[in-house]
Formats: sequence, structure tokens, C-alpha cells
Amino acid sequence: MSWEPVIGLEVHAQLLTSTKIFCGCATAFGAAPNTHVCPVCLGAPGALPVLNRRVVEFAIRAAVALGCDVQRESVFARKNYFYPDLPKGYQISQYDRPLALGGVVDLPGAGAGRQVRLTRIHLEEDAGKSLHHGFPDSATATYLDFNRAGVPLIEIVTEPDLRTAEDAAACFSRLRDILVAIGVNDGNLEEGSLRCDANISVRPAGQDVFGVRTEVKNVNSFRYLQKALEFEIARQRAVLESGGTVVQETRLWDSASGRTEPMRSKEDAHDYRYFPDPDLPPLVVDDAWVAEVRATLPELPEARKARFATRYGLSSYDADLLVRVLAGGDYFEAMVAAGAPAKAAANWLSGEVWRRLKEGGAEDLSALPISAEALAELVQLAESGVISSSVAKDVLETMWTTDRRARAIVDESGLAQVGDTDVLRALATQVIDRHPDAVAEYRAGRTNIFGFLVGQMIKASGGKANPKLAADLLRALLG
Repeated sequence: MSWEPVIGLEVHAQLLTSTKIFCGCATAFGAAPNTHVCPVCLGAPGALPVLNRRVVEFAIRAAVALGCDVQRESVFARKNYFYPDLPKGYQISQYDRPLALGGVVDLPGAGAGRQVRLTRIHLEEDAGKSLHHGFPDSATATYLDFNRAGVPLIEIVTEPDLRTAEDAAACFSRLRDILVAIGVNDGNLEEGSLRCDANISVRPAGQDVFGVRTEVKNVNSFRYLQKALEFEIARQRAVLESGGTVVQETRLWDSASGRTEPMRSKEDAHDYRYFPDPDLPPLVVDDAWVAEVRATLPELPEARKARFATRYGLSSYDADLLVRVLAGGDYFEAMVAAGAPAKAAANWLSGEVWRRLKEGGAEDLSALPISAEALAELVQLAESGVISSSVAKDVLETMWTTDRRARAIVDESGLAQVGDTDVLRALATQVIDRHPDAVAEYRAGRTNIFGFLVGQMIKASGGKANPKLAADLLRALLG
């Protein structure tokens, strides 16, 4: 029998606000345990939540960017369940009346041209964190850190439109690109500020009824999401083909073993006993607020990539690398505005600059210690032939560590190429006189010896001869 996977995603994105959703505690990652807490986020009796306006603004921004219909009125609800890292015994979320409905995600890569529908985007607070490792008594005790409790999240829920693990990973990746581009999430999967739950079932191909689904919880890597879903698809198929029944449950991905493992039985919505939070009034978002957010929305990644290809003549690959992988679209355009040729600027950023950044462990161009204007000056010097490409790399090295400008380094160190035709003609004559055998071979038809002769000119000039001009003059003298 042929089986068809059915996949839907729930992406939890931490919003880039400085304080939590219902209190003034900081959201900064990495603080000492239980130092960013207060009676509100710890659920002390009598403490009342107050909604952070900036959180709502960021959520609206995400909804508008994803083509959602922002609801005029939404309601916060209490999602009741017991877990040690949930201090109040419930999580403030939204249920039947979320902030936004609908929307789509355009699939990239192999899925280009297809869309994944969104069901909803809703606001909620994060839970704390259970620490199971790293303590002397970790074998018998669990430690709790509530710094994350109350951190603002949006949950983006897709329709079950995905049919392959690869497309699911691509959808997650595309969502990250958009959220980072509009400035509402930092995209840091390792720190957990972007996480994904995947609901997966399989059914006989051509059947409309969904199979029993499992949920793969808290995956924080595109690659691991794909691997977890590939494993789960194969596991469910094997269960069904052997005559068994898939159990509705939540499972965790174990990257070490390459398997999903059972965590707990999968809850349904009624298990959480949702009811409207009595401490929070309905959230009202008028059309003027949505229009104001829409007006400030930056250019989205796909639109920017298309513009880079049209306006600057970049290939689709170069545009994607600059915009999505390197997050360097603004930097690139600043270089071009400062006078750097577009293609040369793109080549430097994706080549020598990116190589140096990766050596230092950087993830994108945000760690670049040189201003766009300074790098543009270096690219202009190299492109105009004032310095050679090898010298330009040496100048970049100096700029990286000293914060000096390229022109000053070139002038002070005498690194400019020799472009005086009289000087270069004299050097060419010297090379011809000193290497009669090589000259004879060239004139006899062995033209590959020409590179050797040009190299001798460059060497005689101390590496400063303009290679193209030197080659042209030498070729003319050789006849």
C-alpha cells in the first residue's frame, strides 16, 4: 500500500521585547536562574497581569507579514495543566478567539510555487524551564528556572497541508526568515527563542480521512525537524503495515539515537479546560493600529531577493545568500550606495568577508567589524586596479583588526599597483632580455609560457604591477 504523510506545524516564536508579556521583568537570555522573576510571572496570589503593548504590536507585525486577518477583538484564556515549570498551574494563552486568522507561507526550494495555509496566530506566555542535567543530584532531582516564565510568544499554527518532511523543514525555515526580517524574533534556535512542534500522521494515498497523529515536540533545528519527521513517517508506516494501531501521543526527538521517543499521551483541547482569563479584558485592535503597523513593515525577504536580482543584476543564488543566509541586505545596499559595484560587493561579502566571519564562529554579517562605507572603499580600490586582489585581501586583514580605512593603509604602505606604462614597458623589456629561451618558446607557439613571463614582471615590480596592463604591454612587445 502507498502511504501519504499529513503534517502540520506549530511554531513558537519568542517576541523581541525587552520585558515580559504581562509584567516588567526582563526577557534577556542567559541570566542567573530565577533572577528575572516577580510576583506576576511567578503567579503569586493577588498579583495581576498587565498586557505589554509592544508585544501586541510585534504580533500584529507578524500577522500582517504573513497575510493574516487581524481580529478586531481577541480574548486571553487560561490553559490549565500541571507541570513543575508552570508556576501558576495554567498558561495564559488564546484559544477560540485568537489575535489573527488565516494567512499563508510560500514554500522555498523544491516546494517553490506551493503555499501552506495558516490556521491562526495567537499570543501566549512561555513556561519556565526544567533542568535535568548538570547538578550533583541530577539523578534524583529536577531544578526549575522561572526566568523564561512569562516571556512573550506567538504561536503560528499551519493547516495540515504539508506532505513531506523536507517541505515541513522548508516551511519552518521560511517562517524564521520572515520573523527575523521584520524584527520580531532573533531566529536563535539554539537558545530556544524559536521552536517547532510537528503533528504527523499517515494515511493510505488518495484517502481523505486523517490518520491518528502524533506530535513531535520542541524541535529547534531545521535538519532535526526533517529527520524527526522522516523517522516518524517510517515508524507509523511500519506500525500500520504490521497490523498495529498508531497511538496518539507526544514524542521527543533524540538526535543522538536518531529516533523519536514517547513523552506522554497526546492531550486534546478539552483536556486543558480553557476558559477566558478573568484578570484580562478582551484585546481590541482597531483598523488604524493595523494600518500603522503595516506602514512600518520592512521589505520581506522574497521581495528583496527579487529586487536585488532585477535592480543589481545578481543571480538568484547570490541574492538568496545575501538576504537569507547572511542577513546582509542592508549592508550590501549601503556598500552600493557608497560607490561599490553591486556584483563586486556581493562577491566580497559572500566570499572573503564571509570566510573570515565563519572562521570566527559568526552566523551572519551582523558580526562584521567594518562599516559598509569602509568596505566599499576597499572594493573600489580593487575594482579600479589601484591594488591587486591579493593586496586587497591583505588590506582587509589590516582593516579587520585596526579599524583603519583602506586608502590610508594603501598610501602609507605603498601598496598601490604600478600603472605607469613607461615603467611597465621598461620592466617588460627587462623580462624579455633576461629570459630569451622562454621568449623563443612563446614565439614558437607555446603560449602557455606567457603566464611565466607576466609573473616575472609582477615579481620584478615587487608585486605592484597592474596585471592586466603588464600583460597587455608584454604581449605587444613579444609581437
